Amino acid sequence: MKLNIVPARTGLTWVKLGITTFIKQPLAMSGLFFMFMAMLSVATLVPFIGAALALALLPAATLGLMAATQEATKGNFPMPSILISAFRAGQQRMRAMMVLGALYAAGFLALMGVSALVDGGQFASLYLVGGKITEELVMQDNFQLAMWVAMALYLPLSLLFWHAPALVHWHGVSPVKSLFFSFIACYKNFGAFTVYGLAWVGVFVMAAVLVSLIASLLGNPMMATVVMFPVALVIVAMFFTSVYFTFRDSFSESSESAESLEDLT
Repeated sequence: MKLNIVPARTGLTWVKLGITTFIKQPLAMSGLFFMFMAMLSVATLVPFIGAALALALLPAATLGLMAATQEATKGNFPMPSILISAFRAGQQRMRAMMVLGALYAAGFLALMGVSALVDGGQFASLYLVGGKITEELVMQDNFQLAMWVAMALYLPLSLLFWHAPALVHWHGVSPVKSLFFSFIACYKNFGAFTVYGLAWVGVFVMAAVLVSLIASLLGNPMMATVVMFPVALVIVAMFFTSVYFTFRDSFSESSESAESLEDLT
């Protein structure tokens, strides 16, 4: 398996492919995304371990959406069962995905633990357990600092796990190696991923401006708040659809312009 180094403009291509693929299969991709969200939400209801369980399921669930996108690119209609693809690939890869999920849960809870050192756990508790968000709480300096610390720590964590589920599932890479290869792939293609992230921010901002403009023209500014929520969910579903293309273009079986993963270890 080879690591491909792609130009920065590829980030725009990933966004375009995510949007167009979603549009080709809107019912399937939106339905699977809502099932994905529902599955994680149900997991959080498990007493005592709900938050950790949902975190542990996230890599496998994300792989399911990537597999759905792969099917959609072939012109097939992805069925709901594709969401559990990670648990239907044999015992060895299923165990590897479970280990990966445990590592993700441990990493996320660890970064939340670090943020708790800043504000006594207020931000971590609100994020993991839930509760009422008040203006007084949000305006606290320690709460804001804890939020920024968590966001800063989440960036390297997300890079470690970005490609990891796909590497484990489709290429049989061990969980620990998949984290290393994922981080290196994101680092080597930093330009493309930067453009990719900025482009999605741009899509969201444009959608918000468009919704606000339409609401103002209709003389009902409050409509923007109501409409923006489902619009935001659709954009997030498109984003998850695009994740598959970041993996597909970052790795290949063979390429003249690619680096062997074995050479990186």
